[in-house]
Amino acid sequence: MDFTLSTFYPLFIYLVVVIGFSVGAVAAAHVMGPRKRTPVKQMPYESGMDPIGNARQRFDVRFYLVAILFLVFDLELLFLYPWSATYQDGREGSIIPAAFREVVFWEVMAFLASVVVAYVYAWRKGVFKWR
Repeated sequence: MDFTLSTFYPLFIYLVVVIGFSVGAVAAAHVMGPRKRTPVKQMPYESGMDPIGNARQRFDVRFYLVAILFLVFDLELLFLYPWSATYQDGREGSIIPAAFREVVFWEVMAFLASVVVAYVYAWRKGVFKWR
């Protein structure tokens, strides 16, 4: 395959357009944007609520529990998606060899059962209830 400089002209033109658009958008926002600084505009924005008190206050521990549970169940999908994307029931060309398909299926079911047990445990402990 013969690569000459003319082969890459569309790529260079695209790169110039993208960089030009980016610089132009930032410059236009700087030139046309409002410049009036008021105390209300200088206040920090906290989820649509006026900030009250010190920013270094403690969070409720339930916030961390929900965050950890989100990570656990999100990682479940991280492990489940590749298996489901490569699993082809009885077709040739599957990444999983035919001899191991049943074993892999039951391993995934055991993994899902452990996730369900963790979910039920968290539910019974009241992690999902907010006062």
